[in-house]
Amino acid sequence: MEATKRPSSCISKWQYSSTKSKIVNNFNPVCQAVQKLTLKGKFLIILDQKKSVPGKFISVQIYSGTEVDPNTGKGWLSEKAYFKECGSKNHHHGKDNVEDTQTKIKTYKVKVHVDSHFGTPRAFLIQNKHKKKFYLLSASIETCTNRIIHFDCNSWIYSIKKTKFDRLFFSNRCYLPSQTPRALLELRNEELDKLKGNGTGERIEGDRVYDYDYYNDLGDPDKGLEHFRPILGGSRLYPYPRRVRTGPSTEIRPQATKFDIYVPSDEIFSPNKLKDLKSNSINAIVHLLSSKTESLPQQSSRSFQSFEEILGMISSNRNQTIEGWIRDNLKKLVPNDYLKEITHAIKENHQHVPTTQIIYENEWAWNDDMEFGRQILAGTHPVRIQCLMTFPPQNKYGVQSSIEQSIIEQMLEGWALTQALEQGRIFMLDHHDYLMPYLNRINANGVCAYASRTLLFLRSDGMLKPLTIELSLPGPSLALEVHRIFLPSKQGTQAALWQLAKAHVLANEAFYHLLVSHWLYTHAVVEPFIIATKRRLSVMHPIHKILNPHFKDTMHINALTRLILINSGGILEKLLFPGETCMQITCDLYKDWKFTEQGLPADLIKRGMAVEDTDENNPTGIQLLMLDYPYAIEGLEIWTAIKSWVNDFCSLFYKDDEAIIADVELQAWWSEIRFIGHGDNHNETWWYQMTTLSNLVEALTTLIWIASARQAVINHQKRTQNGNYQTYYPTLCKKFIPLEGTVEFGEFLKDPDKFFMKMLPYRFEISLGLALVNLLSKNAYDEVYLLRCQPSHGWIDNEIVQNRFAEFKEELKEIQIRILQRNKDPKLKNRRGSAKIDHNILYPKMPSSGSRRWNHGKRSVL
Repeated sequence: MEATKRPSSCISKWQYSSTKSKIVNNFNPVCQAVQKLTLKGKFLIILDQKKSVPGKFISVQIYSGTEVDPNTGKGWLSEKAYFKECGSKNHHHGKDNVEDTQTKIKTYKVKVHVDSHFGTPRAFLIQNKHKKKFYLLSASIETCTNRIIHFDCNSWIYSIKKTKFDRLFFSNRCYLPSQTPRALLELRNEELDKLKGNGTGERIEGDRVYDYDYYNDLGDPDKGLEHFRPILGGSRLYPYPRRVRTGPSTEIRPQATKFDIYVPSDEIFSPNKLKDLKSNSINAIVHLLSSKTESLPQQSSRSFQSFEEILGMISSNRNQTIEGWIRDNLKKLVPNDYLKEITHAIKENHQHVPTTQIIYENEWAWNDDMEFGRQILAGTHPVRIQCLMTFPPQNKYGVQSSIEQSIIEQMLEGWALTQALEQGRIFMLDHHDYLMPYLNRINANGVCAYASRTLLFLRSDGMLKPLTIELSLPGPSLALEVHRIFLPSKQGTQAALWQLAKAHVLANEAFYHLLVSHWLYTHAVVEPFIIATKRRLSVMHPIHKILNPHFKDTMHINALTRLILINSGGILEKLLFPGETCMQITCDLYKDWKFTEQGLPADLIKRGMAVEDTDENNPTGIQLLMLDYPYAIEGLEIWTAIKSWVNDFCSLFYKDDEAIIADVELQAWWSEIRFIGHGDNHNETWWYQMTTLSNLVEALTTLIWIASARQAVINHQKRTQNGNYQTYYPTLCKKFIPLEGTVEFGEFLKDPDKFFMKMLPYRFEISLGLALVNLLSKNAYDEVYLLRCQPSHGWIDNEIVQNRFAEFKEELKEIQIRILQRNKDPKLKNRRGSAKIDHNILYPKMPSSGSRRWNHGKRSVL
């Protein structure tokens, strides 16, 4: 706790500057009242427009954090002082595959005169009287003893005419509620009250109000009944995490192309992040329109004719001028200034669809069965595979799979099936149970979808060999299903059928990857934690301090996702095979979500990829069943480093379990997360009880893991592995696999490749998918990596914490070295595959959201 006595060093400096004759009398209160000290402030602002905001419009007042004004009960408050401009610097960011971006940071200085008994500054008020908002990056205040007090701000400052309030910032020193200096206690409570709101009124730009709401803004029934969507959250039928509230009970959707959906001002992208979003959106549209076609209007609604044609589109650097019909349509979709930039980009022929690394290295790698198995384990979505415990698989109604043991055993390289099961060598990619209730509805809308189970065998070289694919359709009742079994083959009709079956499996994967693993399990479930953190934990709270970098941009990304991706008629409804049922399926899967299973060790055990290990020398507490599972091997090292860092951090502030129970802000935070933010699951018994240090550490480690390393794996590997090749990762199929003896089967036999092409999405849908993946996987200039997950050197005013964080960074650097060493080991075949691409997705400094994310600089828009 900060001392409340007057800092003698400041008084000494005044004494020294006074004449010797006055030193004897310098403690006279009347004499002291007229003596002044000067505090020097420096404020860094990122410019959002060509001209800077004149300093005369920006004023600052500084609060003491140690001395109390008896008239207000708060720290002494200085007089207003106004900014003075002192120059600007251009910062260029073009490293790590990020497009060069120029950042103009303006420095303002201010001198604030305070009485000699003012004490140590620990907060300041800032007022903007200019009509333009600006982005305050950071501030520092130099005391009379040359001590620097740091403030990490990272927030937009709006005009006082809009907000009606001055903006308050606290310094980077942390206090538990019970240890808050009396000078700051009332300010702390007042600030939290302002952020909570009262659940009424419509939010407008500039507001900093965090309140909860259901997902009641996905539909747009004014456009027609086909755009009606149920409200998600608040019901047994459609349970869902809460989101930040933006307006009335049934919200009016803003214009999507202006990106003007409400989020609290502290959650809005920085100026350069906004520029990146605009630029990346333009590039994505250019890529969408820049396909190698002779007549886009006629060909966009038909299929490709060959694999070579798709490869030609991907590798082509040629662009076409936007035809009149396209320009007319774009006018309806994007603002005029965007349209001019898009037109200019294509005319200048500067844009091309970038070839993904896997296609560049080996354009036919996607077609290889062993690469198919490796991708399931170490590709874009390594979190769904599970070890098969019993055979045959069966659904929750007891309906067994039609896969026969005799067929499987022929491919087990001498192993008996029972032996292989006991030794943990049979694995499954399961997209069955959650899809079956929806397939009739999905397939009535012009797509052809199956539920799927894919079985794989772990070979002696550590790679996964595909065994069989089972595709299923609903029967006349839930207890009856129609199954089809497909086996790997190298030639003839069976090989072509196997290729069709793999495409249907990967369409299932694409949906689960984008909407479940990515959107639901790393974005939607985290938003209630963000809201509760901002509402219940003061920025001075140590738990707020350690979590906040990992939440960077997430809320704004989620808002944009609601606006343009998961809304009725949105991009993902058009791209993914479930169409309008997409979000309802995620509701069903949220019913099975458990926060306590989201940490990596618990997740691996749940999927049968690891077993518990009681060895005290094993910090993870588990033993992997596979020696070459890159996501798990690297992930466990990272998990262990995060947990150790979190444990040491929390132990510095909480000396025992009683301190956790006594922390009123922490208890309110956790209660609000459970009973409001995830209110539809609040009765579940799996929730941690926030009464022990170990439970707090486990909860925080899990939350940081989700928002950092796991997010990086789920998001940024999309572009490297499959971003531009949707024959490998189709998002939907337009044909069922034909039955022998039918007319379609005859068509298939006549030209299997042509049939395959007709089964894939149309040209426009494939191009749209490519553009979306390019947009989502793009790295922003201000990407935050876990190795640099704190914004500044002075991010916390605690030397012990800073030293421990430095140790944490050294641990991550050691992990980096081990990753590089493993990538060079020829025995670890799952790390590179047939395309010979190093597995670097969990490399802490790799530019792969939002962070805080391993690289989570989120984030792209999903």
